Amino acid sequence: MNRSFFSRPVEVVARELLGCYLVREEADGVVGGRIVETEAYGGPGDPGSHADRAPNGRARIMFGPAGVVYVYFTYGMHHCMNVVTGGQGTASAVLLRALEPEWGIERMRREAPEGLADHLVASGPGRICRALGVDRTLNGADLSAGPLRILRRRGRRSDSLEGIRVGLSADDERHWRFWVPGPCVSRAPGSRSRGRRATR
Repeated sequence: MNRSFFSRPVEVVARELLGCYLVREEADGVVGGRIVETEAYGGPGDPGSHADRAPNGRARIMFGPAGVVYVYFTYGMHHCMNVVTGGQGTASAVLLRALEPEWGIERMRREAPEGLADHLVASGPGRICRALGVDRTLNGADLSAGPLRILRRRGRRSDSLEGIRVGLSADDERHWRFWVPGPCVSRAPGSRSRGRRATR
């Protein structure tokens, strides 16, 4: 993916990432999978976003450039991975919520809780980061340079659904969660996302 793919409105990129592939390249091989769930986050004016108020603290990276990784630690236990989008100075990022595992499933199993089914090892933002070994040392990494990359989908994008984002203490209920129906999509407790067909 070149930078122009990411330099578009965040909700467009969030939809277009569905069906693409997130991979991590390592000396002993590749680990990753197909992106099946995303959420879009804007800047000032988006109450669900880290960049709602100003370009300070950890949210500074959301103001550009596009095509880099924003990783943060939450609840004292999980890393979450975002892709910065939009034009320079316009804060926005896409949270990657679920992958369908394709490569390195043995590595993903080792990092997952014992007994978790294979299709769930990268279902959820924290599980993606655990499965791919993503932590804050990769904050700011350029997706065009590795070790993390996003690869184009094969063929046309699958039909997808959209709904409100999940797990937010403050939100204006914009329909900025996008997913491809299937067993790998995260199931957040208390989610009110019923889903409607995503506009193209």
